[in-house]
Amino acid sequence: MNWKAESWQKAMRMRVDFNYMMEEFTGAGRGIAKSALEAKRGAALAAHKAVELKRGKGWLEWMSSPYDQGEVVKEINAMAADIREKNDYFVVLGIGGSALGPSAVQKALNHIHYNDLPGDKRPGPIFYVEDNIDPERMQALLDVIDIKKTVFNVISKSGNTSETMSQFLIVKKLLEDALGADAKDHIICTTSSHSGSLLPIAKKEGYRLLFVPDGVGGRFSELCPVGLLPAAVCGIDIEELLAGAAYMDQLCRVEDMDENPALMSAVMMKIAIEMGRNISVMMPYADSLSLMSDWYAQLWAESLGKLVDNEGREVRTGQTPVKSLGVTDQHSQVQLYTEGPFDKVLTFLKVGEYRTTYTISEGCEDVPSVSFLGGHTMNELIQAERDATEYALLKLGKMSMTITLPEVNAFTVGQLLYYFQMETAYMGEFLNIDAFNQPGVEEGKNATYALLGRPGYEEKKAELDARPPKKDEYII
Repeated sequence: MNWKAESWQKAMRMRVDFNYMMEEFTGAGRGIAKSALEAKRGAALAAHKAVELKRGKGWLEWMSSPYDQGEVVKEINAMAADIREKNDYFVVLGIGGSALGPSAVQKALNHIHYNDLPGDKRPGPIFYVEDNIDPERMQALLDVIDIKKTVFNVISKSGNTSETMSQFLIVKKLLEDALGADAKDHIICTTSSHSGSLLPIAKKEGYRLLFVPDGVGGRFSELCPVGLLPAAVCGIDIEELLAGAAYMDQLCRVEDMDENPALMSAVMMKIAIEMGRNISVMMPYADSLSLMSDWYAQLWAESLGKLVDNEGREVRTGQTPVKSLGVTDQHSQVQLYTEGPFDKVLTFLKVGEYRTTYTISEGCEDVPSVSFLGGHTMNELIQAERDATEYALLKLGKMSMTITLPEVNAFTVGQLLYYFQMETAYMGEFLNIDAFNQPGVEEGKNATYALLGRPGYEEKKAELDARPPKKDEYII
């Protein structure tokens, strides 16, 4: 959006408030001392330099995403327009980052009840993300869509993802039975450009193709075709999404942690872990941002939960992400966060201006405990409840930070996504781990292949068969 001035971009800059991470607010020993923060300056500079040296290389190719996708964006926008014109449904078949990112961005930037809107009020087709293989869920999807008016986006970089490929096989057969040779027009594959199992299948069948860059892992893929096509199909401005990411990237190029929000956040979280705060709670105060917690949970858990460091030493590091929603979870989780153990850091996601204002009606004047609400807005109420929760935590010495989006739009959401990705990269350096692999996930994948008889996994099957049998005495 070239018409948007630099002043608008500055006004849309997200802000990160670290005040209540500091012990001068939480009380001595319960927050971060200024001396502890100062002691991390050298490590912060080293982490920043290490990440910059890897910029655009290896598994940090996602750092190029805001800048090098001009032609890809044109292709995606054209493809999205064609899908919108010819189809009533768009279904993502994917799991992990292939599902969590598209879901989070869709929830953030479109109507909260998007699928329930009449067609003339919806900017795109009805949208589903199928990220589980529960057979009842697959049947439920097929019960509510017209397969002849549906495009399926099959997302798997390797083409070996059992969950996604099982869904693909089911859909492929149904489409061929219903549409014959035209079935190919209803499948788009997002995969590697040169390897894996899905690429040759797509070429043989004549499916449309989009490519995942080699150095972009699933949980870092929302700002590449994995996330951009679903967003564009649903009418989201993907150029603004990338512009927001680029804006945050410029902020993160600054090596001074006092000016680099993602670097400072990583420093704070590293100190918090050293203080025993091994749980990171993400609590958006906006329904639109609720699925950002799900996306963040994978990014943080899969990137930082590692058995060994870069030298192969056993470290068993990581910080457990927990998703929460304000104000819903004030009535289910906040009791634990306020009065429970000192093992958590809370991150509030705050919205400056909501996209609508709703005034609470006057009434029940004879009941002061209810009538006082009349005349206020729901906007005031949700902000007051966030402030009150933040205060309740502070009063009992609990650490929290607040990320504020001036408003929820494609530009600010692009900033938020990129901020968390950069914070994760810096944390990998602080923890001296590989933040971009997932060996613990691979073990489960390999065991699944063996149990279902995939060729080449006979040794793993023998390993599984050698497990001690379960005992009836431990089953009630």
